[in-house]
Amino acid sequence: MAVPKVAIVGRPNVGKSSLFNWLAGKRVAIVDPTAGVTRDRVTFLLERKGRYAELVDTGGMGNLDKDGLTDDIERQIQVAIDEASLVVFVVDAQTGLTEHDRLVSRRLREFGRPVLHVVNKCDSPELQRQASEFYKLGRDLYFISVRAGLGKDDVLDAIFNAVPVEREPDFRDVEMKLAVVGKRNSGKSTFINTLAQTERMIVSEVAGTTRDSVDVHFHHEGRAFLAIDTAGVKRTKSIADSVEFYSIARAQRSIRRADVVFHLMDASLPVSKVDKQLSAYIIEQAKPCVFVLNKWDLVKDQTTTEDFNDYLNTEFSELTFAPRVFITAQTGKNMHGLIDVAISLFKQGAVRVTTGELNRLVEGAINTQQPPFRRNRRLKILYTTQVAVLPPTLVFFCNDPKLVDATWQRFLMSYIRDSVPYHEIPIKTFLRSREQSRVEEASSSPPTDVPMDEDE
Repeated sequence: MAVPKVAIVGRPNVGKSSLFNWLAGKRVAIVDPTAGVTRDRVTFLLERKGRYAELVDTGGMGNLDKDGLTDDIERQIQVAIDEASLVVFVVDAQTGLTEHDRLVSRRLREFGRPVLHVVNKCDSPELQRQASEFYKLGRDLYFISVRAGLGKDDVLDAIFNAVPVEREPDFRDVEMKLAVVGKRNSGKSTFINTLAQTERMIVSEVAGTTRDSVDVHFHHEGRAFLAIDTAGVKRTKSIADSVEFYSIARAQRSIRRADVVFHLMDASLPVSKVDKQLSAYIIEQAKPCVFVLNKWDLVKDQTTTEDFNDYLNTEFSELTFAPRVFITAQTGKNMHGLIDVAISLFKQGAVRVTTGELNRLVEGAINTQQPPFRRNRRLKILYTTQVAVLPPTLVFFCNDPKLVDATWQRFLMSYIRDSVPYHEIPIKTFLRSREQSRVEEASSSPPTDVPMDEDE
């Protein structure tokens, strides 16, 4: 299973970013007394006693942003909660329980995620006694003070006790989720109907007929599947009404839900900006992806699959490893082969490569091409280990993450990808300072790490 995500949420100015940095053991998120400073999601890979969790900082829930970004901030918060295995709900002991806290609590209950309630700024015994009123929000209550350094180990233990323990996936009788995304009028509804062999969608020549996400269950050779049909996406700048806006949000949520994403494109049309935006989101979410080139019957006499693959490699340089399947949804041509490709990607995501094999691959890469000097020093990778599956997640322990060179990093990942069994799917990667790790392990603080660029 994937590294579990832990979202830190709460109303503005309760100390969420301070808590994030405190738990991370380094300054990652911006800390400022001004409400609304944190807008985008910030992440950090926590390690404790050999287990990992990805900590996610968020903006203040319900904050009215002075730059008009309130809706964007709220969407980022919703995505963080939607992806989280655990939510850390932060409140402020000094201001006490507010109506805003109650609103946040009610909203969290709607998501149905496990919630850890953390009362920050308990800087004195008197404040901690007064903070007992927060039991009205829930029973899992932890009294801390980031400023005074109180309660850190208790919160870390509570987090790792609450998030799921990693288990090897068991695919028996598992329903595989397939998200079908693409720009408007690319043939998604016809594609879904052919998959399910029934008229479940409204098929129309009018662009944008399907505006909501619809789940369609079907079977293929005795195996259960769930196809998630989503509204066609068009360029954000041309959105004219809120229905189209939420269609984009649903498409992104469908990608997050999926085990494998079918990126459907009309082969008779050039790659669009929307196609690139969708692929960027697929990469961001580290989802296995198949480029599905529909209406191939209209262009097969004008070009070859080899030439079209070269074109896609140019347009989608970060997804050159993703398989391509050329289909005609209207007739069902190559649909069975497409499902077989999806099953293969799903299985690849569950493969675990041993630490010994990964270290041999890294050593081979270094012997082939040494990392360049940077700041008069050279990056040294001490060892590499895979810490999760779905997606495969690699942690590179090194002398200094700041020495990584982007060009050499791409070479390293290409070298590894050529040899590992999950060569057709995104690999999630982190760089971590091993020397800093030893120091911080002694002080119960998580080590320094930065995400690598590929597939993040």
